[in-house]
Amino acid sequence: MNKRTFPIIIEKDEDGFCVAVNPSLQGCYSQGKTIEEALKNVQEATELCLEDVSADDLPADTSVSVHLIMA
Repeated sequence: MNKRTFPIIIEKDEDGFCVAVNPSLQGCYSQGKTIEEALKNVQEATELCLEDVSADDLPADTSVSVHLIMA
């Protein structure tokens, strides 16, 4: 199985929610009340975005791993 890892950017919005963005995929983002929830939700969003990628560009047996990189 091919495993793809995506870096994720998380910021708090004005309402206190954590907004998680996958900058590797245009328009791929989600949110959650906590960082953990936002990461889980953006992983699901990433998987959905990858479904839209043509079969020629991505093997069918790809799994997704998202990672928060903190500085």
